[in-house]
Amino acid sequence: MVGFGYRMPDHYEVGREKVREFATAVQNTHPAHYDETAAHALGHPALVAPPTFVAVIGLIAQRFLLEQIVTGFDLSQILQTDQRLIFHRPMYAGDRLTVDVCLASFRHTGGIDIFVTETDVTDDTGAPVVTTLTTFVGRTGDADPDRLRRIRDVMMRGAAPGPHP
Repeated sequence: MVGFGYRMPDHYEVGREKVREFATAVQNTHPAHYDETAAHALGHPALVAPPTFVAVIGLIAQRFLLEQIVTGFDLSQILQTDQRLIFHRPMYAGDRLTVDVCLASFRHTGGIDIFVTETDVTDDTGAPVVTTLTTFVGRTGDADPDRLRRIRDVMMRGAAPGPHP
């Protein structure tokens, strides 16, 4: 499967209000994310999406990969361990983005699978916007209930042992 790639079947249109909502959610208060006049004053053609906005698009593409292509993983048992973002230009409100995803590498070691995806986001002219290289670690098959309980304990109680509702 290494080298397998696909294009998401539809483009993603960056919405003006989505840019504002995302900026608020990540507590990025820069005026260029909220006010078109401020964005224009900085030389941008529209509201500028925060750099991490690519996660919105990436989530859609990665989910498709994990549910339709690299199957057999319990999505709750996959951990993103690394990500490299290469920005070619900012994302703007009104951009119509196309997403191409490729399984860049895959290896099985010590009972776990480690794989890297490369995601290329381009605008409607085909010009690159952002490229991401994301590393995931996961296990196929059924999850160990005891391990899940220990993980939940750490996540929900800050490592406090014991039962949870």
